Amino acid sequence: MSKLIRMDRTGHTTLAEWRQGDVGGRDEAEAELFRELDRGMIASVSRADGTAEVVREIPEDADLIVLRRPIAGG
Repeated sequence: MSKLIRMDRTGHTTLAEWRQGDVGGRDEAEAELFRELDRGMIASVSRADGTAEVVREIPEDADLIVLRRPIAGG
């Protein structure tokens, strides 16, 4: 099962879950992802080599997509 989570003050909140081949669940997750991106959140996916990739849509192979606020400062 794949998940879309948002990091927040509680630790994290699960926004959507879907299974491979669940088109309706994936569409709902993608709509939620777009809403969060429009609010200024950043979405990332961990890769097998230990790196993370910033994404703007749900990759086919994503098990976990993490949304977080941008780092403040400068």
